[in-house]
Amino acid sequence: MTTALLIIDVQNAIIADKASPERQAVLDAALDETVSRLQNLKQKARAAGIPVILVQHDGDNDHRLATGTTGWALRSEIAEEASDIIVHKRNSDSFFETELDAQLKAHSVKHLITGGCMTQFCVDTTIRRAVSLGYDVTLIADGHTTADSGSLFFLDIIRHHNETLDGFDAGNATVTVKPASEITF
Repeated sequence: MTTALLIIDVQNAIIADKASPERQAVLDAALDETVSRLQNLKQKARAAGIPVILVQHDGDNDHRLATGTTGWALRSEIAEEASDIIVHKRNSDSFFETELDAQLKAHSVKHLITGGCMTQFCVDTTIRRAVSLGYDVTLIADGHTTADSGSLFFLDIIRHHNETLDGFDAGNATVTVKPASEITF
């Protein structure tokens, strides 16, 4: 196999309490839509025999993703199934001090179809690192999300990263950005 679906940090409390109550409702609705698209892609990947890798951030006791808490758990829509590979991380880079690279090599993966949460942190960092390690990446344009940050709304952050990462390369590896509806396995 040469392709894997990589879903990063789609955990219950990933964007909890990141905005005012009114704005939080908007963020939560966008997250639900993103998770629905990722769930659909996960089902298609599994049906095609494509490895599914779920990255889970292990936060400290005072973090919203504190290991072992309800907030830390993966969203039920994409929760681990029998053949899924779980990678635990403690940093934005899903490769840093994890078994992700070893798992990809063990499954002969050369291409990652990637989505998840937090666009400007874990998704961006992981994608850039993957390309630097020689993996081609397809970023799911509508399959990643985040919270607002300072003066930027989450949609601005997503749009910026889709534009910035499309065509990003290192050596022969490159990033392509496509909406979920155009991704096939």
